[in-house]
Amino acid sequence: MPVLIVEMQKGPSLEQKKQLVKDLTQAFVKIGVPAEAVQIIVRETPKNCWAESGELCADFEIPPGA
Repeated sequence: MPVLIVEMQKGPSLEQKKQLVKDLTQAFVKIGVPAEAVQIIVRETPKNCWAESGELCADFEIPPGA
């Protein structure tokens, strides 16, 4: 049984995450894995705990109205 671990920054809505897990499950179904055998763990990390190129991702956000 496949177990997928999705690491992502906080932000996507519940509806977006529901669509993501449906799409990932369907990808496994296409290769013959029963949908009920697919397990997915979504881990969300705040942008102030995620960095790229030596900078926190929270610092990249553009303030509203800017």
